[in-house]
Order: sequence, then structure tokens, then C-alpha cells
Amino acid sequence: MLHLQSRLIKSLSISSSPAASTIQEIATACPKGLAKVVLKKGKAQLFKDGSPMVYSGAVDRIIGRPPPKTGDVVLVADGTEKPIGWGLYNSVSMFSVRLMQLEEEAASDPSCTLNVEKMIETRIHTARELRKNLGLPSASTNAYRLVNSEGDRLSGLIIDVFGDLAVVASSAAWVEKYKAEIEDCVRGIEEINHVKWRPSVDILKEEGIDVSELKETSPSTCPERTKVKENGIFYTISLEGQKTGFYADQRENRHFISTISEGQKVLDLCCYSGGFSLNALRGGAINVTGIDSSLPALELAKENVVLNSMDPERISFLKADATAFMKDALSRNESWDIVILDPPKLAPRKKVLQTASGMYRNLNSLAMQLTRKGGFLMTCSCSGAMTQSGMFLQILQGAASMAKKKITVLRPAGAACDHPIDPSYPEGAYLSNILLRVL
Repeated sequence: MLHLQSRLIKSLSISSSPAASTIQEIATACPKGLAKVVLKKGKAQLFKDGSPMVYSGAVDRIIGRPPPKTGDVVLVADGTEKPIGWGLYNSVSMFSVRLMQLEEEAASDPSCTLNVEKMIETRIHTARELRKNLGLPSASTNAYRLVNSEGDRLSGLIIDVFGDLAVVASSAAWVEKYKAEIEDCVRGIEEINHVKWRPSVDILKEEGIDVSELKETSPSTCPERTKVKENGIFYTISLEGQKTGFYADQRENRHFISTISEGQKVLDLCCYSGGFSLNALRGGAINVTGIDSSLPALELAKENVVLNSMDPERISFLKADATAFMKDALSRNESWDIVILDPPKLAPRKKVLQTASGMYRNLNSLAMQLTRKGGFLMTCSCSGAMTQSGMFLQILQGAASMAKKKITVLRPAGAACDHPIDPSYPEGAYLSNILLRVL
């Protein structure tokens, strides 16, 4: 197929026909032919405008025998059966096709058309060039996101880089099918010596993957832990920990904390491995308290204090439930100049948004009561359903009313710049980080 495609592309490049370099023309060269996913009337424009995932409800019919299998390349066509793009099919998922390329793109540059391996290579290269232009990696930071799923036009694929190690998070069936090709591309990056594969098991089940059959493509030589540097601060991270092992999305927000912490007393709730805490201490905080319910996370945080030769007398970490700790602190009339609240994902899906809203309201009400008058509360939500709902500020206002406090928004923020978002897929926005003044 690739030989035929190359031959056809070469002939198209010297053809005077403007219709020659199209997806349909290239598909014709495929000896087995390709199935065509035909959209319902009126649905095509959404995807022509860039929405990367064709949901099953938008599909009218599928043309092709035998029917396509999960991971197969398919054409996506409008109601007249004219192709508008191509992508990777899934017979089980609510997303029938993850679009890889639109017709206009194929017409202007057909080199990757219907060639998944070439598309993976091109998109990862483009993502790497973007990070270079953003100054990543740098002398002070070697932990960053290399590929951010839809934001880098590789839906279902996340790659975080930690020094010479890359962690690949897979949440789509096509990513598992092309695992070897993805790993080859990542290993081809000069500074990468190790690749760790982290399948998102629950999501892959919904993609129709038998997770019991997931295995490494080659024997893993990855260490269980590694050291990284972010904004000049060193961290030991566990590759068996949460997500990919480190939350690079908060990098810019952690740095901001370092700029406002001089002479301040800081409380870091749900501190994980101490990212905000260490930045506060580096910024000159007189005292920092980190709270988390995970003992392994707190052990990492303590290691990180030693790793950076920081004064252990000015920072402490305590294993506790955030809500219980705050209630107990209030009973002792304690308060802090800066409070950071970065809880785990409370609303993984829209259907639990109402319940999660109450949890966010209660947590933030307690945090506001612990913030001295005129002090700062940096509060976060990593729940995509919450961020996309636009309700977070309203919930914070409700929390302020509960706490009998007045709040002012000083700095609304999100994920760091190496986490690009495709505006045609706003569901990619998940992190809210809001700095409040509490009165």
C-alpha cells in the first residue's frame, strides 16, 4: 500500500488536475480498498471545522465489506459520500473515528495521507519542534509534556518527558495498535533513553481493548524512579505513582507561587510530592505545611526537600485527610497567608458534576476560612467536566458565602503552555487554577 501511495503521490505532484491530490484518489490505489464512514446529513461541518472525534451518533452508515475493524484506517464522508477526511476506526467506542487528516490538508500535502506510521512520525516531530520553540527542555527544566492528545492532533496519546525518560499514556485503541511505531518515534529522539508505557486501563476497556492482553513491546529497562528538574528545583518522581508520575501541567502555576511567597506562611493542601510547597520555600516563605493523604507521596516530598538542600525547619509534611485537617485547624483558630488547594479529580464525568460541585464548595469554604484576611487562596480543579462546565467560579462564590468571606479573582490560569488545546475540541481543557484574594 505504501509503495502504491508513494507512486501515486509522485504522479499527482506533476499532474495539472486540481482534484488529483485528494484522499479519494489515494484511497483508490489501496489494493484492498477502504471502508467509508458516511455522516448523517448536516453533521459534516462540525468535523470539517476541526472537531477530531466522530461520535457514533453522527454516523449514518458504513460502506465496505468486510466491515472495518478497530484500528483500521477509514474514510470519513459527508452525506453525499464525498470524503472530508480520514481517520482510525473503533467498532466499540462512543467515538467511531478519530480523525487524523482533513481533505484540504491532504490536498495541500498528501505525503502522510492514509499512512498512519508517517502521520505519527510527522505529528510527534511537529510537537517536539513546538516544545523547542517554547524553550523546552531547558537548563532549568527537563520535565514537560511532549504530546498532548488532541492538542497535538494525536487523539488518545499523551507523552511526558522526564529527563532521558519518556512516559507514554495510552487512552485509545489505535494507540495500542500502533504502540511499536510510537515507541520507535519516541526512542528516535536524541535525549530519550527509556520509554515507559502507561495504559489508561479504564478508558481502554471502553475502547474495546482486552486489558489482560496488554504487554510491553520489549523488555522494560525503565527505572521505577527518576529525578527531574523544573524551574531549577529538583524532584524525585515515582513512575508507578499518579498519572505519568509528575504533574507538569502546574509548572507555571508553581513558579508563580514562588514569586508571592516571600515572608509568608503557606499551607499546601493535597500537596502530592511537594511541588507547590518547594516553590513556596524557594520563594522565601517563612513556614510551609504540606498535607496529603498518601504516605508514598509525602515520602517523595520529604526526599525532595533534602534533594534541594532546603531548610527542613521551615517546611513540614503531614499525612491527613484535607477536610479533617482543615476542620481541626479551624478549631484551633489557625490561619495562613497563602493557602493552596489542589484536590484530585472530583468530577471524572458530567454525571457526577452535581455531587462534585458540593465537594468543591465545601473544600473551598474551609480553605477560605483558613486564609487570613487579605491573604491568597490558589484553588484548583483538574476535572475536565468542572472546567468545561464554566461553573467553577460560581462554586467558589458559593463557597465564599458559606465561609462568610468576600473574594476577588486575581489570576485565572490553566495548564502550562506545553499542554496545547485545540479550540475545536474544548473538552481538552481540564485544569482550572484560580488565585483569589480572600477578605
